[in-house]
Amino acid sequence: MKDAFGAPQSLLVLGGTSEIALATARRLIALRTRRVWLAGRPSPALESAAAELRGRGADVRTVDFDALDSASHEVVLGKVFAEGDVDVVLMAFGVPGDQARDEEEPMAAVRVAQTNYTGAVSAGLVCAGALQAQGHGSLVVLSSVAGERARRADFIYGSSKAGLDAFAQGLGDALQGTGVQVLIVRPSFVRTRHTAGLPEQPFATGPEEVATAIVTGLRRRSETVWVPGALRVVMAALRHVPRPLFRRLPV
Repeated sequence: MKDAFGAPQSLLVLGGTSEIALATARRLIALRTRRVWLAGRPSPALESAAAELRGRGADVRTVDFDALDSASHEVVLGKVFAEGDVDVVLMAFGVPGDQARDEEEPMAAVRVAQTNYTGAVSAGLVCAGALQAQGHGSLVVLSSVAGERARRADFIYGSSKAGLDAFAQGLGDALQGTGVQVLIVRPSFVRTRHTAGLPEQPFATGPEEVATAIVTGLRRRSETVWVPGALRVVMAALRHVPRPLFRRLPV
């Protein structure tokens, strides 16, 4: 449970090699988080991430987790919760896809949708049920500004994030009064190894900035945070721009 300082003592990361998730984990460890589970596909990168966090003083364990294997989620994640209460679950897995390729290869597009949406629905419901059973906790869902309105440039990825965002909103409403918080995080273009080489976009941000927003949102028990915060106003306007005009905008 959260300690006297209001900081979570335990963290489960789904997507254990995510740069945003690891930046968040480092910040939470600095605030007294002591037990961390990094869930992801077995890889040297996952083990390296675990070793780095152990060096910061946390008890870190790795968990074999595949977002596409929904049938395994209840068993795999159930084992984590069986080890003790989890204060924060951070759902940070996802794939950006390749819009041009995905339009030509429908099964590649399906993989984006299954990873970003179907896998998240499965894992999110399992974790939400476990958090509700223990009577407390926070579920942090990494959404994206791309889900706010479909763009020609990335509508396959954006549609998967739109579905995830709507799911998280509804889940948060369903969990009202249970002691479980759902925090939706909507960052803009994030500079990571996956976006290296891509053209810089307006309101671009970095993993550290997103991590700061997550920690602040947890402390304030927010329902939604935008990174950067100015995006809230920008998207409120863009959401109502007529489609013929929106198609011409450099977004």
